[in-house]
Amino acid sequence: MKLVVTEYLSLDSIMEDPIWIGPYIDDSFLKFKFEELMAADILLMGRKTYEYFVPVWASEEPVEDAPGQEGFAERVEQMPKHVVSKTLETTTWNNSHVMGENFIEAIRILKQKPGRNILVAGSATLLQTLMQLDLVDEYRFLIFPVIVGQGKRLFDAQTTTALELTSFEKFSSGVIAVTYRPKQESTK
Repeated sequence: MKLVVTEYLSLDSIMEDPIWIGPYIDDSFLKFKFEELMAADILLMGRKTYEYFVPVWASEEPVEDAPGQEGFAERVEQMPKHVVSKTLETTTWNNSHVMGENFIEAIRILKQKPGRNILVAGSATLLQTLMQLDLVDEYRFLIFPVIVGQGKRLFDAQTTTALELTSFEKFSSGVIAVTYRPKQESTK
């Protein structure tokens, strides 16, 4: 399995509590997210992202799919969700599990299994760890045409990872989806 990180970013690289994305969601954005989810077998997230997602996706009121996105909400609900946390002991969301202290080894084992992608959304702290251990196979950044000014940035000052662009797409709303993979070291 390939570990794929997907992140919403403002132009100033803020990723925290992306309530500012609403005006920029259009059909091409929804199609991109639908295809991304359907290409994944597992959701992997940190505790904060889990706590952010639960009220939306695991509520008693079913999430309605957008037109053309039939099956999106059901897929999110049914697919395995692994939560990396030092403090969370149990989960309430269907088919979700807390990964214990050996989460790094558990992720390595998941990556060796056959199947589609392991999708990581949000989860900046988890992403930092995954990057340091070279466990990320692909980065997908959805860059929104908005400057937020303050909030948590995706990368800290200690992050240095060389990436190479594999694709990009511009949505009619002005959002740009860029996909990178870790740059392979030259053998020259």
